[in-house]
Order: sequence, then structure tokens, then C-alpha cells
Amino acid sequence: MKITLLTVGKIKEAFYREAVTEYGKRLSRYCSLEIKEVEDERTPDKISDTERENILKKEGGRIEKLLPEGAYVITLEIEGKNFTSEMFAQEIADLGLRGQSHIVFVIGGSLGLHNNIKKRADLALSFSKMTFPHQLMRVVLLEQIYRAFRIINGEPYHK
Repeated sequence: MKITLLTVGKIKEAFYREAVTEYGKRLSRYCSLEIKEVEDERTPDKISDTERENILKKEGGRIEKLLPEGAYVITLEIEGKNFTSEMFAQEIADLGLRGQSHIVFVIGGSLGLHNNIKKRADLALSFSKMTFPHQLMRVVLLEQIYRAFRIINGEPYHK
């Protein structure tokens, strides 16, 4: 199975990069992992609705260009569906059984995702009603994907 993380912005902090690298190594036993980054837009502190929409549209356009045809797209959204780790593992396993060989996870920037990207999603996933830095969400998502593959393969994991 191929897993792609399509994200807005780059990781600046070394500790996040190290964690992403570590989970990439761990995941290499289970899947092919690719991380694609699109440029984020500068977001002023005080932003109008029009400016917000324009930023989301620009970032969304960059994301759309990199969405592969035929991939199963999962967006990370506060309004998305909540899963337990076991349910998430089952979802990934079921996709594989249905012949879905490529899953793309999309993480938006500081303002989230444009509606065009949300509409393109096959599944909207939420880790919480709270807002998290998108750099941290990469690490959390990779850890949960790794945990899912451990569960799928009947391997131990920490509860």
C-alpha cells in the first residue's frame, strides 16, 4: 500500500522533522510513504473573510494539482469523523481489501482546507475538536498510521 501525506507548509522545527523521519522508517515495513509539501500563504494576524477565502483558495489549488487520480483521499478536519485507533486500523485494512492501494492524507495550513478540497475527500477525519499545529499533526497522524499497521498485523502496541 502507498500512503501519501499532502501537507501545507514545511516543518521548521528539528524535533518535528526527527519524529517524522522516525515514523517514516518504522512505516517502511508496512507501506510506501511519500510526503509532499505545498507552499503555505502568509496569514496576517487580523484577516478579513475575503483574505481568508483567497488564502484557502490558493493553498487548495496547490493541493489539487498534487492529488493523484484514483487515490483514496482522507482530509484532516475538525468537523470530520472520530475513530478509535482500532477503528482507524480497520478502515485502512478495509480499504486494502477493497483494492485501494493508495491513500492520500491531506493536512491543511493554519486556516484549514478550502471547501473544494473538502468536497474531494472520500473521508474527513478528525483527531479532536481542538486545533493543533499542522506540523504536530503530521507526527500524530504518522504515529496513528504506524499504530494502525501494527494492529492490522496483530503486533503489540501501547494502548
